[in-house]
Amino acid sequence: MKPWLDLYPDAIPHALEYERKTVQQFLTDAANQYPEKTAIHFMGKKLTYLELYESALKMAHYLLGLGVKKGDRVAIMLPNTPQAVISYYGILYAGAIVVQTNPLYTERELEYQMRDSGAKMIIGLDLLYPRIAKVMDSTNLQHVIVTAVKDYLPFPKNVIYPFIQKRDSGMVVKIMHEGRQHLFTEIMKDKWTGQIPAIDFDFDHDLALLQYTGGTTGNPKGVMLTHKNLVANATACDAWLYKMKKGEEKILGLLPLFHVYGMTTVLILGVMQGYEMILLPKFDAGTTLKTIHKQRPTLFPGAPTIYIGLLNHPDIHKYDLSSIKSCLSGSAPLPIEVQEKFEEVTGGKLVEGYGLTETSPVTHANFLWDRERVKGSIGIPWPDTEAMIVSMEDGEPLPPGEVGEIAIKGPQVMKGYWNMPEETKKTMKDGWLLTGDLGYMDDKGYFYVVDRKKDMIIAGGFNIYPREIEEVLYEHPFVQEVVVAGIPDPYRGETVKAYVVLKEGKSLSEKQLDDFARKHLAAFKVPRSYEFRKELPKTAVGKILRRNLVEEEKNKQEKEEKLG
Repeated sequence: MKPWLDLYPDAIPHALEYERKTVQQFLTDAANQYPEKTAIHFMGKKLTYLELYESALKMAHYLLGLGVKKGDRVAIMLPNTPQAVISYYGILYAGAIVVQTNPLYTERELEYQMRDSGAKMIIGLDLLYPRIAKVMDSTNLQHVIVTAVKDYLPFPKNVIYPFIQKRDSGMVVKIMHEGRQHLFTEIMKDKWTGQIPAIDFDFDHDLALLQYTGGTTGNPKGVMLTHKNLVANATACDAWLYKMKKGEEKILGLLPLFHVYGMTTVLILGVMQGYEMILLPKFDAGTTLKTIHKQRPTLFPGAPTIYIGLLNHPDIHKYDLSSIKSCLSGSAPLPIEVQEKFEEVTGGKLVEGYGLTETSPVTHANFLWDRERVKGSIGIPWPDTEAMIVSMEDGEPLPPGEVGEIAIKGPQVMKGYWNMPEETKKTMKDGWLLTGDLGYMDDKGYFYVVDRKKDMIIAGGFNIYPREIEEVLYEHPFVQEVVVAGIPDPYRGETVKAYVVLKEGKSLSEKQLDDFARKHLAAFKVPRSYEFRKELPKTAVGKILRRNLVEEEKNKQEKEEKLG
């Protein structure tokens, strides 16, 4: 039973045909079809599809010369820059597997990921080189390729940038192109224009990517994603965005490309469809507004915190954001008032989607056009994707309206966890992925996420879902951001606490916010305490780190007990 299929508009097929091509083959196709079209726009610098293709082949040629073989892992530790795109496709052309690495990783986190993946090489930013150098001897890393943001900046930005970098970081890293160290700029100077030896790929089973999960509980796990997984998800994304025209759109690449969401919706979809990718290395609300105003992107995948940051910028009214046609929000729940206000400001459509690293990542979304959107819902499953709600007790399917664990099956579901057969067995049951998210499906086939299984608060015997409380607090006109967590409580087991960021220039007392909450929530759901902060801890993609706040609270309580 797939009741959601009755909801599909005629423009979205129930089942898709997938081109049995590797991820990199789509860049070859784009270079042939759109050689002179801009592929990347980066702070004023442009690269055509032909230039991107030739640069990726040069990188592949160099990697092969260093001894990279099919199936080897090569890591990328870069922000959103042309070098990140060139490296990604270059590694795939060489037959290797990409290991995406967060540039914010500490030395310990980097060492764990390099050891676990067995990566032979890493391509990183000059500012990160000292961190990389420290872990090389304790991992399998044999070579490091170093680049700088200025390498792909236009004049005069490329001249000015090193001075800004020195002022902001206090660092100037100088590396020679010799031994185990290699300079990206020197690789790109190579006059080689040949072809890479043909590599035999298995579309269904060969890995394109090892994408590590956030590691909120235990060590991060390497999610094994095949060429088929990634191509299937990008193809489904294109089917969902059926009003977008091949070769004509511009995507704002603000989501980190080292995160699976940014990688699929910008890097892979962009190349597959011959779109222009407008890359920004980090989120700054003012810079983003200027970029939209000037560069006129039409597609803007993002996360709720990004849209919230833009809406609360004091000068938003000075910018023309009307080029935006569609936005798919992921990584965290999208507050309804944010969705409505952003659509009002841009005139485009903003809908919530859902997915996981393990699903390449998208599995569900609301419709952008031609159908009514359901507030508070993550939407319905994408083509060729099955979903159901299963009991947390016995794993049996539950009827509409009942809360249980969301399970997913489809061509985008991972092959498994790298070197973790037991973890894979726990998560995958007969081809179904158990997501760890709690939710329910209504009679029509719309799905709703109630919360993460791990985030559910059990207070005084009641099951409390943070998302429900957050939705209510977001309705207060002075609240900009909020996250609700269950903190240890000796009497109730856990108790509800809300961490709140107020809009600039607004003030609110704990009592005023509590009075507001009590009007809209049952007494047992109302937060027992509120903490006002200037900002909340977030991941690179903008997901609020609820677990960090819980750990912080536990540490504080332990200190108080010792002093007690």
